[in-house]
Amino acid sequence: MKFLTLLALSLSASAWISTQAAESYLVMETNSGRVLLAYNTEKKRPIAGLTKIATARVALDWAALSGTSLSTYVSVPQSASLLVGANPMQLMPGDRIQLRDALYAALLGSDSFAAHTLAVHVGQSILVKRQLQGDPQKAFVHEMNQLAKSLGMRRTRFTNVHGLDALSRRAYSTASDIARLSVHVMRDVGFAFYVKQPDRKVTIVDLNDSKRSYLLKNDNTLLGGEAINGIKTGMSAAAGQCVSLHVHRSPVVRKIDDSRSQIRKRDLVVVVLGSDDRFTRSKQLISEAWPLYDQWAAEGFMVSAKRRELLNVPRL
Repeated sequence: MKFLTLLALSLSASAWISTQAAESYLVMETNSGRVLLAYNTEKKRPIAGLTKIATARVALDWAALSGTSLSTYVSVPQSASLLVGANPMQLMPGDRIQLRDALYAALLGSDSFAAHTLAVHVGQSILVKRQLQGDPQKAFVHEMNQLAKSLGMRRTRFTNVHGLDALSRRAYSTASDIARLSVHVMRDVGFAFYVKQPDRKVTIVDLNDSKRSYLLKNDNTLLGGEAINGIKTGMSAAAGQCVSLHVHRSPVVRKIDDSRSQIRKRDLVVVVLGSDDRFTRSKQLISEAWPLYDQWAAEGFMVSAKRRELLNVPRL
């Protein structure tokens, strides 16, 4: 293992990706929990920017519980200067950005500086509320892991808020666990609104109170096609190409009698980890999954006594 760790440092991103095991994927219908397609779903692996799904969820939960307006400006902390990664908005320590815009940056553009800013601000608030001392980012990551635990994500460990590769304290998750997280967040109309936006203009205020604008573009290039309306992409040398998608189909309405109707919603979550071509693979899986769902529907939505073909996500 030590040899492999040292070797990884000298490999290019594409070469490192090629050393990984076969990709993992899982496709499920979210309302019934029916798993339609699955492969390598319990393999622990890095998930890169998909980490920010949990980051955003924790930040939104904190804002709701604390009564904090998402229009509140937060400052980019000095510790952000230590990050190694893309900084598309050129955020600098001392810059200020609204919580709402930091969430958009983290979810649409996978901005690690914005995610770090969210974590430090929220983590510090959590520590103060609990009358504790400590590292605000660690306090925030603890909440991410608590969220994972509550959703039954037993093979997931978050160690940072952005998903950047690290040789120490490696983070990991699985296709099935990311499916659980994706189903959970997409049940929230507010979260779903963020990730279905193709772009978003945000404003940054510097130390001199000067404002600059930046147009965020959604990294999910499949958005809008194949009835896809979320949720997020991720990519790194260790993780390969990753994506979680939400796919919507119109509900089926069955009339019971003159006054009652039965409505069956139809939505997919598609998770692909460690891929060489996440978007092509995702489109292939979507095209295969809907006929399988239709066949299951035609058979009367039958499940086995042990219900092993269902992935149930608790409602928190």
